[in-house]
Amino acid sequence: MSHCSGYSDPSSFAEDGPEVLDEEGSQEDLEYKLKGFIDLTLDKSAKTRQAALEGIKNVLASKMLYEFILERRMTLTDSIERCLKKGKGDEQRAAAALASVLCIQLGPGIESEEVLKTLGPILKKIICDGAASIQARQTCATCFGVCCFIATDDITEMYSTLQCLENIFTKSYLKEKDTNVVCSTPTTALHISSLLVWTLLLTICPINEVKKKLEVHFHKLPSLLSSDDVNMRIAAGESLALLFELARGIESEFFYEDMESLTQMLRALATDGNKHRAKVDKRKQRSVFRDILRAVEERDFPTETVKFGPERMYIDCWVKKHTYDTFKEVLGSGMQYHLQSNEFLRNVFELGPPVMLDAATLKTMKISRFERHLYNSAAFKARTKARSKCRDKRADVGEFF
Repeated sequence: MSHCSGYSDPSSFAEDGPEVLDEEGSQEDLEYKLKGFIDLTLDKSAKTRQAALEGIKNVLASKMLYEFILERRMTLTDSIERCLKKGKGDEQRAAAALASVLCIQLGPGIESEEVLKTLGPILKKIICDGAASIQARQTCATCFGVCCFIATDDITEMYSTLQCLENIFTKSYLKEKDTNVVCSTPTTALHISSLLVWTLLLTICPINEVKKKLEVHFHKLPSLLSSDDVNMRIAAGESLALLFELARGIESEFFYEDMESLTQMLRALATDGNKHRAKVDKRKQRSVFRDILRAVEERDFPTETVKFGPERMYIDCWVKKHTYDTFKEVLGSGMQYHLQSNEFLRNVFELGPPVMLDAATLKTMKISRFERHLYNSAAFKARTKARSKCRDKRADVGEFF
């Protein structure tokens, strides 16, 4: 591996992220670096392999390299398969994260189907392996669902994936003999990821299958709202809001028997003042559950706007929000770039073909790191000044009384 000595620390590239891609080197340089990372996935050191996987993932999350990836998809798939099978913990997590981004790059088609066919059984095995790292199982669950969403054309495979994920998150449901609170366990994070990606897959299921799932889960999901984990409460609430949206899309006069008790639970969470919970958790929870309550009671959704380049996208329903949140979790800061350039994602969000921009327009849109630093510094100073004035006013009022 001496010819790859320049890549001895792939993590240094991974940390730089998209800035490096924008500011350094040409397409050839980038592809040269990627070839080095791919070679390093065969290294004897687990840390080097992990860093190489992360380096490739960060590049693919920040740049569309379809032709390059298409030529090397078998090599990449073999590397991911090897790291999932022989690696442990962090290496498996990095391999699964790369698999998700690889399928996003390839989009739907025979190539991504082959990736899923090769990696699917291994991902399922890790998800169900109680001895494997929770973080690895969690990332594998997200990867399995995302790759299935993109690649699967086989409805039986889709149902099998849904069942695998259900078998995981339903372990958090309240049993009849249990108390009124769902206690978090080390596997709660895995259950949350499984629930969220299960909900994503439900959005592309045939109506008959959606109806079956609603019958099974509509009356059990609310038990997760009593979890002592804020992220589980929010995941359950958002999944319920999306299920209501799907149910009402199938049948406009959809009737939910336990509506009164459910809205009471949602209202309690939207106004939660429990002193035993952290302030940050309460603030986050109240904000989300106000929207969930409005969705369930009034069929209302607060439209959000996402800007990317010269374009903007309106998120006006729970299905769209959940899909956006899932892909943003996978792509991180590269989500905006992919919304501009990735045909698959543009089709998912009905954005039409990519908008072609000339070099001059792109240059005017770019903000250098130094300019961004100046802007953030000015904003910070302005906020500090405003807070100081506010404190002075409060002090004056205190002295007056």
